[in-house]
Amino acid sequence: MQQRRQRLARSLDTLIRGTESSPALTEALPIIDDALAARMLDLAVRIGETMLVAGAGASEVALTIVRVSGAYGLKPVHVDITYNSITVAHHRSDAARPITLLRVVRGPAPDHERLQRLQRLVADICAGMTLDAAATEFRAIRRAPFRYRPAIVIAAQALLAVGVAVMFGGNWLVIALAFIAAALAAFTQFGLAKAQVPFFFSQIAGAFVLTMVAALSPLLAATGWDEAASVRPSVIVASGIVLMLAGLTVVGAAQDAIDGFALTATGRILELTTQTLGVVLGILAGLETARVVGLGMAPPSDAVPLGPVPLQFLGAALIAVAVAVFNGAGTRIIVISTLLSTVAWFGFLAASAVGFDAAAASGVGAFGGSLLGVVVAYRLHVPSVAITTAAILPLVPGAAVFRGLLSVVESGSDPAVLLTGFGTLAAAATVGISLAVGASLGIYLGQPLRASLTGVARARARLRR
Repeated sequence: MQQRRQRLARSLDTLIRGTESSPALTEALPIIDDALAARMLDLAVRIGETMLVAGAGASEVALTIVRVSGAYGLKPVHVDITYNSITVAHHRSDAARPITLLRVVRGPAPDHERLQRLQRLVADICAGMTLDAAATEFRAIRRAPFRYRPAIVIAAQALLAVGVAVMFGGNWLVIALAFIAAALAAFTQFGLAKAQVPFFFSQIAGAFVLTMVAALSPLLAATGWDEAASVRPSVIVASGIVLMLAGLTVVGAAQDAIDGFALTATGRILELTTQTLGVVLGILAGLETARVVGLGMAPPSDAVPLGPVPLQFLGAALIAVAVAVFNGAGTRIIVISTLLSTVAWFGFLAASAVGFDAAAASGVGAFGGSLLGVVVAYRLHVPSVAITTAAILPLVPGAAVFRGLLSVVESGSDPAVLLTGFGTLAAAATVGISLAVGASLGIYLGQPLRASLTGVARARARLRR
């Protein structure tokens, strides 16, 4: 009876207070001195810093640093990433003080080929690559030059403008003018970059060159060419706007905000705002200069119509190829980006056909392209940010931005035109936000889907054995 009462008392006590967790098994820890731990952390931080500069998101960088450190036996590792620095700390339970390293992050320089090689290096480290071999391979990756020469990069940037002109159904003269204007703008920005001029002023100069070429294009009507009579300057400027917004980290900023990296997201959003403001100021300066010299353009009353559907898909593919090339991508990324750009554009057209407005349809297209891109990127071992950026860029509302700015500049004393311009700019901003949200949602949902598919593939592989 006494034993029964004791068991009942223990049961009631367990019901009220809960069960105590069983002590964890002792884990065998490798013997690592401070010097070796510092070398391991230094390699992990350098890999993360190079990935962040090359275009990777803060969440991916933090995960990579933890994976590399854990592969060499450093657990736990605490990572703090801001927009311009990475701090990593490792504190062993028996150590008097933690080992802490800080790396300052340089300005962004997208290089998707380098990013792909870094991902391959991380996979090799997790598979057992020694520390010395990994450090040697990392130095080779870091010192490798950009994949393409400057002339190829400028030509690719001009090709992007050609893709936009093709999407709008421009004739051969419009396409040629878009190519020339974008090439001049890209060459101007390249020269200013060599002179170490801040990118904000480079954006102003590039947008000014684009606008002046567009303003001069109606003068070709004096040649008597039939094609010159139908030249639309807005298409030329819209092509350049997409070009200069191509390198902005809209998706990266949204993704960092969603993942909880508030400082990094704030820094990227501020940079995005500043560089976009540079484009706006350059266009405004060009429009005002054209008006003063008598080459002003009348505010458009309607949106610039897109061309035939086959030309839209061709233009989207050209844009994806151009973005992949001037971001330093290899052949595999170029091919995948081209296919995904057509998928994203198909999603946009399908959503528009069922009644969605431009912003919602753009978000649907970005969601479809990024969702499929995350899954494909893992299966083919390419960076997801590389193909996602190239896939959604054809959806950037370059024409709407120019129409809004043109209406604001040429409104004069007509408040209706001024309000129309601001409304068009607000609609373009809504499309940009929709693109960021759609792409980020696709990446967010694509990651568990990718993990599920990976688990199924591994289970099938075990059954075959």
